[in-house]
Amino acid sequence: MSPNDRGVTAEREIVLPALYEQWSVLTEFLAGVSGDAWFTPTALPGWTVHDITAHLIGTESMLAGVAAPHTDIDVHALPHVRNEIGAFNERWVEGLRGRPGTEMVDLFRDVVERRRTALDAMSDEELSATTATPVGPAPYLRFMRIRVFDCWMHELDLRDALGRPGTEDGPRAAVAFEEVLGALGFVVGKRAKAPAGSSVTFELTGPAPRTVHVAVDERASVVEELPAPATTTLRLGRGLFIRLAGGRVRGVDHSDEIEVTGDVRLGKQVVDNLAFTI
Repeated sequence: MSPNDRGVTAEREIVLPALYEQWSVLTEFLAGVSGDAWFTPTALPGWTVHDITAHLIGTESMLAGVAAPHTDIDVHALPHVRNEIGAFNERWVEGLRGRPGTEMVDLFRDVVERRRTALDAMSDEELSATTATPVGPAPYLRFMRIRVFDCWMHELDLRDALGRPGTEDGPRAAVAFEEVLGALGFVVGKRAKAPAGSSVTFELTGPAPRTVHVAVDERASVVEELPAPATTTLRLGRGLFIRLAGGRVRGVDHSDEIEVTGDVRLGKQVVDNLAFTI
């Protein structure tokens, strides 16, 4: 059942526990970072482990009503800042840059506790209310599902940077994966420009394997099954798929890990345009 088919009560019972678990995992992970490890570069341009942590603190602080700290740096001039959301994130990164790692852990722990208390107190009506989100106006609970995805992706960023792998399945990964599924129609139809009448199957291997079909009619969308074999089939590890979708890696650098059958040209277009995050 997709998130759009669930009522708000059922959806909150899935999304909020996943978000709380994600915060707990991140808190424990960050508590194990020390010394120069805080300044380890990550897959995100211009950002270290410390910077990702500042971004996580900043977003939850904004949702808790806390203003970004002042910085004299023109964040729009930074090469990796491409839009206003990026500029907002960078104000927190710059504003917290001088804070020691132990203080960053405390800041994160404190703000997510505040957020958990606030979310637990919200009614279903409040969670259903439309608010501004990174994908446009949407119910507040949808925003929290996006928060699960963002926090989960950044957990992977931190683990990859520091060489501390963890499990990549489970409830919070399942909620995060729904955000990726919601973008696949756009990726295949708009970004990869798959022609009408074509279809793409993703065979994802590894932990929590999954087969996903995208059919292109007037618009591209994820479907339960295809009436005929897919125009192109991509077989790759679920972890690699997630990192491609998040723009963390490039398909050209992992071509030996991606098996393409059927229309190879279309398959390459999809792989090269799989990133959808802003």
